[in-house]
Amino acid sequence: MSYPLRGLLFRLDPEAGHELALRGLRAVAALPSLGERLAARYAVDDPRLAQHLFGRRFANPVGLAAGFDKDGVAVAAMPALGFGFVEVGTVTPHPQAGNPRPRLFRHPEAESLQNALGFNNAGMAALTARLAAQRPYPLPVGINVGKGRTTPPRDALADYRKLLRGLAPLADYLVVNLSSPNTPGLRDLQNEAFVGEALAAAAEVTEKPVLVKLSPDLEEETAVALAEAAVAAGAAGIVATNTTTEYALLAGAQEGGGLSGQVLREKSYRMLRALAPNLAGRAVLVSVGGIDSGAEAYRRLRAGASLVQLYTALVYRGPGVVRRINEELLALLERDGLGSVADAVGADVRRQVI
Repeated sequence: MSYPLRGLLFRLDPEAGHELALRGLRAVAALPSLGERLAARYAVDDPRLAQHLFGRRFANPVGLAAGFDKDGVAVAAMPALGFGFVEVGTVTPHPQAGNPRPRLFRHPEAESLQNALGFNNAGMAALTARLAAQRPYPLPVGINVGKGRTTPPRDALADYRKLLRGLAPLADYLVVNLSSPNTPGLRDLQNEAFVGEALAAAAEVTEKPVLVKLSPDLEEETAVALAEAAVAAGAAGIVATNTTTEYALLAGAQEGGGLSGQVLREKSYRMLRALAPNLAGRAVLVSVGGIDSGAEAYRRLRAGASLVQLYTALVYRGPGVVRRINEELLALLERDGLGSVADAVGADVRRQVI
């Protein structure tokens, strides 16, 4: 599915195209009149889509996933594209350049990306200043945090403590990222002991909701146990999932980095289905991976997700994708006789229980 700027963006290197898109969104954020015109085109304002979570009103359940706006440069532009919330980051304690280029690859035939960026970002201090200047936010903002690339595992907890303490005043919720495949040793922290320590540290420094982001490459039994341990330790929710390193899913994939987009869809969905029966009503589930239509978003909601996120779909489907998803969600709610998105959340889980 094409859109007017796709031809231009796809003539550029993927990372250059991404940077150009961000510059455009920064311009939207700086020009309120332009944002209003775009919102009239792309935003859907319907109370049936809204939910109250984490002490904030989410105008709709479709959010921008972490990784697109790592440094929070375009938060004010996101309502103009119809998003209900945005997650910035991943941010690390200090600036870091990430992995050598090229490190972002398109696979148009599969509407998928391969990302080996490596937490490239301007660091916590820069993000703090930028977000402080944008408050009050026009929509809920989550902040995704990760340990520094050169931080040894024994010091990882100190990184997370510093990030959570420093960024909590600026976040509606925070996400402890332990699942990116692009930072050496990060996924080794996906264990119950470290998760418990991280959430205990979070409880010491903030009362804001803290979620944990998991890898789709965990065995389902392991993921369920880890998610349950996280919630028992105080996590407000689980973000499922990050990118996958199962390269066999994509013809032409090379070793290194994580895959997102359509190739991740079923794997991400299966993980949500495994987590939801154990966590329904106890934690907010955020589903990410291969969501590019209202039908897919609705499937995730019915499977137990309160919120969904996308990134790769924005690259391939363009700025109209969020509006299409929200309009399709409204049609599906009407079809099934449901009054709101909240009524759809976990409907399939409840049916299984009954």
